[in-house]
Amino acid sequence: MGAVRKRRAAAATDEPAAFLGVAQSARGYVWRERLMPEAQNTALAISQQHGLPELLGRVLAARGVGLADVPVFLDPSVKALMPDPASLAGMERVASRIADGIERREPVAIFGDYDVDGACSSALLSRFLSAHETPSRIYIPDRIFEGYGPNIAALETLVKEGAKLIVTVDCGTTSFETMAAAKKLATDVLVIDHHQADETLPDVLGLVNPNRQDDVSGQGHLCAAGVVFLVLVAVMRVLRQRGHYANGAAAPDLLGDLDLVALATVADVVPLTGLNRAYVRKGLAVMKSRENVGLRALFDAAGLNQAPTTYHLGYILGPRINAGGRIGDAALGARLLTTHDEVEAQKIAVLLDKLNKERKAIETQMLEEAFADADRRVTENPDLPIFVVGSETWHKGVVGLVASRLVERFGRPSCVIAWEKQAGSGAQTGTGSLRSVAGVDIGAAVRGAVAAGLLQKGGGHAMAAGLTVARDKIGAVESYFGAELADASSAARARVGLDLDGALVASGVTDGLMDLIERAGPFGQGNAQPRFAFPSVRVKFAKAVGEAHLRCVLEAADGSRLEGVAFRAIGQPLGDLLQNTGGMPIHVAGALKRDTWGGREKIELTIEDAADPRRQD
Repeated sequence: MGAVRKRRAAAATDEPAAFLGVAQSARGYVWRERLMPEAQNTALAISQQHGLPELLGRVLAARGVGLADVPVFLDPSVKALMPDPASLAGMERVASRIADGIERREPVAIFGDYDVDGACSSALLSRFLSAHETPSRIYIPDRIFEGYGPNIAALETLVKEGAKLIVTVDCGTTSFETMAAAKKLATDVLVIDHHQADETLPDVLGLVNPNRQDDVSGQGHLCAAGVVFLVLVAVMRVLRQRGHYANGAAAPDLLGDLDLVALATVADVVPLTGLNRAYVRKGLAVMKSRENVGLRALFDAAGLNQAPTTYHLGYILGPRINAGGRIGDAALGARLLTTHDEVEAQKIAVLLDKLNKERKAIETQMLEEAFADADRRVTENPDLPIFVVGSETWHKGVVGLVASRLVERFGRPSCVIAWEKQAGSGAQTGTGSLRSVAGVDIGAAVRGAVAAGLLQKGGGHAMAAGLTVARDKIGAVESYFGAELADASSAARARVGLDLDGALVASGVTDGLMDLIERAGPFGQGNAQPRFAFPSVRVKFAKAVGEAHLRCVLEAADGSRLEGVAFRAIGQPLGDLLQNTGGMPIHVAGALKRDTWGGREKIELTIEDAADPRRQD
């Protein structure tokens, strides 16, 4: 069927025509216009009533921004978007107990997760306590030997060291056995978390989690650091009511630590909607001032000398902090973010940069094996709802990254397991990480498998989760996941496509255009980076760089040019098309970004897809 007939057929069935007629791109996607027809009038009204350019009106309307929401969306402020912290269930008890600890100068132990969100959450609370001259100690469990969440041996150690209060951050909501045992330690335990919760909660003095089932605050999109920030606001309110600051004690500048909240929010891939947008927008401004000694050292170690963006948080800073928890010392990230010692910060930052390079090498080897296994499985069963793959040779600290890459390539949920090497006749267990796609809640599936007795433990949220499983249960677990996720996974694959915000020409890519686009930021999960198509461009230059990346120069019909880079494209259909166009024009799609290289600022295209117009018939 020709392109014209395809468009007529689409119109006859009320299906929107493929953007630029691309029904089968290099990555196997149909290209679609992001702005739905029913939102066209909203886009026009936004432009007219708020005096905004048409392009920005279309971008906002395509992301569900209503006419009345435009001012706050374009200028998200923490003050305007922050709820009353008391609206979160359990807040009063948690805030009061932390305030008690500050007034009594009690030693506080902070038990955090080993990822970026855990490190930032721990650092936030530690810095707050330090500002109130209250002693604290951060404990981050070892991913390999202790696993996720609080364990009784660690809590016993903290109590022996003198902790009068233990606060778990980014973990603890599903730690029933550990918290039951902790009751015997005669030390108060508080939980500040954001992961999905069962109807029953662990027996602790206080628990704040906007995803607990009796919480009606509507803040379930926050990461743990975002929740910790609300807790600290509530603690300051309690202290003010008690007259703590009336005696000359200085109240800390909470807004000055929004750089940590922003980093955690982006790295934990929570939706950039509501309060999260304000956290990130204001946090990036704080980070630009480079006041945090540890973050400054990490920027320097990574060779970054430009204003931070969400890209830097998600792909430069985040992976380096995570590297400590994945293959090194899990406490390195929290130590870096709390230190005020320039020399110590530099040492930790350099070490994290080194560990991140080692992590990349491990990940590359694991990916080769995982991709081969997944290719075989999807060939045997194209409707497979979820990949469950594992190996005894895989590093448990990297399984989450491999799961993410499987989702990226195959567009379906993935569970990657590192099996312990068999020792004697003991039962073999595995540690797994799961990642998902929009519309498929793997957190609920994991909690269901725990309740069914199929997993030793597990938890998480809709897009990411973790588990521990016995080897002899894996078949039943895979069947359970398959049955639970089949419909949602199938529906998600049916929606697979590349959403585009419009078509541009290379000559139209200017600083003014970038200023316009960035007004709708920050971009990330839940607020997609605007993506544009560049029709009928010729690839004038294509060169392999780094680890399987491809750097290109695209030329439009009028002779204007645009530089672009396609990440991890070599050896993939996208890279093959870009490298073998035969001089013929193709359509290219991606997101624009400002980049500084060698002291020169430029705008380049992150190439996400391409299509040959001749192959759309």
